[in-house]
This record gives sequence, structure tokens and C-alpha cells, in this order.
Amino acid sequence: MEAISTENSEAPAAISVRETVIFPDEALVILKYPSSASLFTKDEINCIYLPPNSSQPQLQLSPAAVDFDKENHQIVRCQLPPRGTILSLAVKHNGNLAAGPMYRWDSLAYEAVIDGRDNTTLLFVKGLNLLWGEVADPSMFKCIYGSDLSNPRFVLWGDAVSAAQEIVRCRTPLSILNGSQRFDSFKVSVRVVGGETVNSIARLKHEWSPKVVGGSKQHKMCVCTMLRNQARFLQEWIVYHGRVGVQRWFIYDNNSDDNIEGVVEALVGGDYNVSRHLWPWIKTQEAGFAHCAMRARDSCEWVGFIDVDEFFHLPRGRQSLYEVVEKEPSDEVGEIRVSCHSFGPSGLNKVPEKGVMAGYTCRMGAPERHKSIIRPEGLNSSLMNVVHHFHLKSGLKHVDMKSSALVINHYKYQVWEVFKEKFHRRVAAYVSDWQEERNLDSKDRAPGLGTKPVEPADWSRRFCEVNDTGLRNRVLETFTDPQTGYLPWEDQPHESLT
Repeated sequence: MEAISTENSEAPAAISVRETVIFPDEALVILKYPSSASLFTKDEINCIYLPPNSSQPQLQLSPAAVDFDKENHQIVRCQLPPRGTILSLAVKHNGNLAAGPMYRWDSLAYEAVIDGRDNTTLLFVKGLNLLWGEVADPSMFKCIYGSDLSNPRFVLWGDAVSAAQEIVRCRTPLSILNGSQRFDSFKVSVRVVGGETVNSIARLKHEWSPKVVGGSKQHKMCVCTMLRNQARFLQEWIVYHGRVGVQRWFIYDNNSDDNIEGVVEALVGGDYNVSRHLWPWIKTQEAGFAHCAMRARDSCEWVGFIDVDEFFHLPRGRQSLYEVVEKEPSDEVGEIRVSCHSFGPSGLNKVPEKGVMAGYTCRMGAPERHKSIIRPEGLNSSLMNVVHHFHLKSGLKHVDMKSSALVINHYKYQVWEVFKEKFHRRVAAYVSDWQEERNLDSKDRAPGLGTKPVEPADWSRRFCEVNDTGLRNRVLETFTDPQTGYLPWEDQPHESLT
């Protein structure tokens, strides 16, 4: 990347670097600014790399991306700082910002939210190294609260009530709940008994529980997903699922740079209830799904957790998702598991113009794994999940949905142009990245592909055992515009002006 010339002047006093997180392949700079200040655009700032004890940058580079969400969080993604340098930001024509504290991602508390039901704190922590799929002994952990966690005279403590994977739930001190200070003035971290306090950038937030009108929730069926650079497929996924009964979508955006904001804005303008939530934390899909389950709990009866390349298919036709799900006795069932059929490239070498449902029609014979639709009220307080399913409260059970009633078409093995993105990084914390020489027999991987993103000569013909046009036929019948012949998500030629 080309270096940019520097200028040395005083920076705007109201805006500062709150902290910087060092990921394995990039750095995340988090900004602090007053609510009245305008957010920076990518063209207004540079990433600067300072030698120790110097205000003169050794190097300035354009940021990889600048992002924000409705909660006015703003992050700047920069290249990793060279060894021996300190990363900060420069505002073009307005000087340099002072560097904030830098933290390594491998051991860090990164999100903290108060559960409005019981006022406990849910703390999301990287680096606890708790066993996958198992609940830890909560007596081994304590949460610590304060504006300066390094000063033991001004911190408060809360006992942990559960701990699993990357989430510790603690009792929030009453002096915080009943005090006059803003919740986000408190940082939260965790200490393992006999150990040290984990570094933290997690500032306390409160999830208020909306009132349930008339004993029922606002939405019968919701969907949560986590994605990166899937904007071009989002319209098809949302428009289709809106037709089969999904009313609310929670999009957890894991560092996309493909104008997903514009796509979401257009969908909202089309009366789809979609919200994008900035979730920059890498390899935290399980934690993100737990966060989404709590966010959706007070407004959604049921929540499906699927990817943007997965589509609920109702083979019997006219029923909605909610009608199928509601046939299960809700007082006994906390989770419905739906089988996934994995589709291959279906002989294609380029992205199908009419979308994935109409384009990919050949799949593997046996289903691979399952995905879940959960009743948020039925989740175990630890919110532990293994991506495909959650742990439930005692006394509740899961049921397996019959494939004749509901399946998931998983367009997993698409044309190589799309599929190779999976080599960038897997989003789940307990799943190896595909370029690593680990867990080579995992079902998460593509059989026989290895660890290199090199297209096999026969890729377009792989993963094809059963010709399945059920969803394709229904989509073409239901969604095709009778006048133009186009599907709603299909690119249409613009008429030339004469």
C-alpha cells in the first residue's frame, strides 16, 4: 500500500483514540467522541505508525475500512503496526490523535451487557480457553467493574453465576444498577480465582426489555445471522424468507467491506425489518449468536440461526415457517432442529444470474448437520451454543423436524468465485481455519479439498448426487414478475434514455 505524506499539527480535542485491538492480521482502532461530533469518513483519516517517544509518524497509510452502527460505535481498521511502532490516527488537515492503549486479541474482554430480566451482566471474553460445549465452575471467576480497572481502590466485584465458552454471567453490583453514573462509564472484566484480571475494552451496556403487548411478542418468527462480505446475496435471502414468514432479521456484520450498509438501507426502505449490528470480533460466532439470542428474546417468539447461503424450504408449500413450528408443543420444546441438504456448483462456472435458489439444483444425497430454530425463553442461562444448536433450560427438549415438513437448502459449495471466500477465515471460535493443518476431517471443510484455495479442475461437477429442483420451481413460480420475467433480486437491464 502506498505511503501518504504527513502533516504535523494539533488534533481536534473532542475526539480521541479510546483503544486499539491487535488482531492476527489487522488492527482495530476504536474512537471516542462526543455525541454531537460528526463521524469520520475513510477519506478524512489515515493510520499512522509512530516510533516510541515520538510525535512524528514513521509511516502513514490509508485505513482498510471505517465502520459504525446505529449505536454510534466507530472503528477504523488498519494494517498491523510494524514491530516497535505505536498505532494511532491522523485527521487530514487537522493533526494527529494521541495513541490509546493497545491490547492483544488473544486475551481480552470485549463486550458487556446487562440482562434486563435479572440485571446480571453478560461478559464476552476471548482467551479463557474453556472447553467446547461444557459449562465451567462459576466459583472460579469474578467480574470486576470500574472506570479504571488497574486501581483496586475504585473497583467493584461481582460473583459469577455461570461460565461457558466465551461468556461469563455475573451479578451486577447494586451500586451500579442504582447509581447515577452512566453504565458505559464502567469497564468490565473477569478474574480467574488465583490469576490476573483479563485486559478489557468492554464497557457496560443495558438491554432494556420492551413491554410485551397483550401477552404476545411483536414478532412470531425472526432470523439471526453472522456474515462477512455477503451483501450481493442478502436481498435474495431476505425477500425469500419474508415471503415464507420471517418478520425480523438481525444481521451481525463481521468486518464486511462490500457496501452492506447500502443493501440493508434499501431493504429497510422496502419495509423489511432488518437491522445491521457491527460485530468486529473475529472467530466469535458462538458468542455473537448468544448475544443475538438475548437481543431477540423480548420481541421474537422463535429465532432461526442460519447463514446467508442457507434457505428454509417448506416442501409442502403453502404453510408459513411459523405455522410449521407452532405445531410443536411450545411448553415442552425449546429448540427445533432442521436438517441441511448441501448443494454443489451444479455444473456452473459463474454466479447464477437468477440467484442461488434458481441456479443450484444438484446436491449431496445425505443431509449434513442441522440448524436450529429456538424459543429464546427456553435457553439455558449460560447461552452456550455450538453454532448449530443451543443448550436448553432443564425440563425442555429439542425435536427433529421431519424433512417432509421443513428442510434447509444449504448452498454450501457454490461456484469457485464465491466458495473460495471460505478460506479467508471461519467465523466460529471452535472451528479451525481451512488453511490450517488441523481437523482435516471436519464436516465444516470441503471433502478432498485440502488447505489451499486452489480450484480443482472438476469443481463445477462435484457434490452432485441428487437433482433437486423443488425450491427452484417454487421460487420461479412464486416470485417471477409476469411482465418482465425477472425475479425481485435479479439484476435488470436499465432502459436507455432517448
